[in-house]
Amino acid sequence: MPPPVHQLKIESAFNSLSDKEKLYAHYMSRAAWYGTKIILRQVSPESIGIFDLLLEIYAHFSGEWSKLAEECELSQADVDSFVDYSATFLSNVGNYYGSGDQKFVPTVEPDFFRKLGQKSSKLKELYEAVAVPMFSIPPFSLGFPGKMTQSMYYPAPLKISQEEISLVSKSLEERSIYPENTRIQKSVVSGVTIYEVLLASTEAAEDFVEFHLPSLDGYVRIIKGDHANELKLICSCLAEAAKNAANVTQKIFLAEYIESFQTGDLQAYRQSQRTWIKDKQPRIESIFGFVEPYRDPYGTRAEFEGLVAISDPNETKVLTALVDHSAKFIRRLPWIDGRSTENDGKGPFEKALFEPPDFSSVHALVYCSSIIFPGINLPNYNDIRQESGFKNVIVANRMSTESNQSEISPFIDSSEAERFHKHKFPAYYWWVVLHELLGHGTGKMMVEEADGKFNFDAENPPINPLTGRPISSWYLPGQTWTGQFGDLATTVDECRAELVGAYLMDDAELLALLGFNTDTKITAQDITYNLYLQLGIDGVRGLQNFNIDDAKWGQAHSRAHFAMLKCLLLNGNGFMSIDCDPTRESLIVRVDRSRIVTCGKPALGEMLLRLHMYRCIADADACRSYYENLSRVDGEYLEWRKIVIAKKQPKWVFVQANTFLHGEEVTLKEYEPTPRGVFQSWAERAI
Repeated sequence: MPPPVHQLKIESAFNSLSDKEKLYAHYMSRAAWYGTKIILRQVSPESIGIFDLLLEIYAHFSGEWSKLAEECELSQADVDSFVDYSATFLSNVGNYYGSGDQKFVPTVEPDFFRKLGQKSSKLKELYEAVAVPMFSIPPFSLGFPGKMTQSMYYPAPLKISQEEISLVSKSLEERSIYPENTRIQKSVVSGVTIYEVLLASTEAAEDFVEFHLPSLDGYVRIIKGDHANELKLICSCLAEAAKNAANVTQKIFLAEYIESFQTGDLQAYRQSQRTWIKDKQPRIESIFGFVEPYRDPYGTRAEFEGLVAISDPNETKVLTALVDHSAKFIRRLPWIDGRSTENDGKGPFEKALFEPPDFSSVHALVYCSSIIFPGINLPNYNDIRQESGFKNVIVANRMSTESNQSEISPFIDSSEAERFHKHKFPAYYWWVVLHELLGHGTGKMMVEEADGKFNFDAENPPINPLTGRPISSWYLPGQTWTGQFGDLATTVDECRAELVGAYLMDDAELLALLGFNTDTKITAQDITYNLYLQLGIDGVRGLQNFNIDDAKWGQAHSRAHFAMLKCLLLNGNGFMSIDCDPTRESLIVRVDRSRIVTCGKPALGEMLLRLHMYRCIADADACRSYYENLSRVDGEYLEWRKIVIAKKQPKWVFVQANTFLHGEEVTLKEYEPTPRGVFQSWAERAI
């Protein structure tokens, strides 16, 4: 069965741009697509080789699949299966699913590629280089290097242990060397263990920084030049884009991007984020760099990403109305004592000033990433968020795929399926909006600076609402959220943001602001009920991304959703339940509508308060104990997982447009939402 293909439609938005804006968008798009091979190199040793093989096959046969079948004496079914695999690979930017991190292999036999290899020496050479790893399982998924998992954040030649990764990472943190644009490679030179920290940069200095690491009886060596070729192309395109920038702010952050990509200096990148925040509601929005650490099993090294999008002013107006009222709803979150007058009633664990962020609805022209998110909150540096602010982005043409989804969830009772499907999109849309704005946008980290100053009253520490006693931990100089919480950081951060959105989704005043009340066609109560059903469905469905071979989660959001489900089942006094019938392979989510506010919301509130406080005061040990217990998959949950796997629906594939430059004129080409359209779009991208 071919994968469901969704088109990120952009033509209307693109046509509304001026000629100068189209030039800017074109060069930014090229820069984004040139990041493809960085992502491939971060995924698996064979991903770049498979990418080159697929595009050479397309070029050799000019995309004429009937010609391929005829010349190589292959069945049309096998050719179609090959094209399906290729579209899946290209959309995920590698041979592991972006959502779930599980490896997938071609459904055609190896002999299919051997026949293609007979058509040219180049095809033969490319296939032979990837023949074994392209079909090999294990590894089953991404994770710490081992028999069942692998990670190109920690590439060969020698296997590196989790303890070694942790100690090397902590040594970098102590020296204020940020990890996002690094990889760690272990080797032995003349009997001495060397931990090579590969730093992404165009510069490849002959000399290197090195220091002794007594705890491992080895040396850490900082080596520049990782991803150098791709970063040179990216910098060249960013420089061309700057010539057509809309304002000085854009020119400045593009120059800061270039400096960071050339030197590998993440201080320059951090400064680019401070500048980027100041570019309020630009006509063309962009996100670049080593952004999301979801795929690093240690939780700190980030995948490269390039997003170029066109804003929609009318859709943005609706979001701005919510932003304008956000302070009111922040005061209703569970860590804020309504009786307190401290910090304007928000208490010590919330920022003194919630700067209304830039919140835009955009349509993606390019989203070069292993996973295309419907909403984004950046930058990922919590100190910058606290001190300078942040931006929220809703990717509207990605969100629209949710409203157009035709599949009915197998985890909903048939009597409720039609109604649930009808109400799903508005509930999901506003959940994502609240997740980004008030989830990632709230909270204050308790921090001690290097100069002995604190961002709280250290003489009279604030009272921890979980214990009733003054806080006794905080972030020490040089410590960061990701550094302290490691592999838990991303999933806990996403879980906390999801909880904020869900916790507020019964607020009558908030829902009225969003256009729902007791008299609307879809009522406020419908939205709330649908959201809690969605919590159950997402929690159950998330089990497909739990890898039983190593008992690890393959996706931060899936782990978060399961932990939330488990919280509601264990602490919701039975308001939510799961009907399981193993003989019929049936799992049905049940929610008692009448007890959502009295039982469901308090359960979510307690979980939210815990994760918020652990995050605020850097209590990683307590967080690990609590969160690992809630996200542990054992007993009946393993039986549920079997049913979920049996009912697993095909993962989505996305097809995106291309821009082309003819003299000074930029044109756009969209492609049909089919596997063949996906393949053609990548072939014509010429990267």
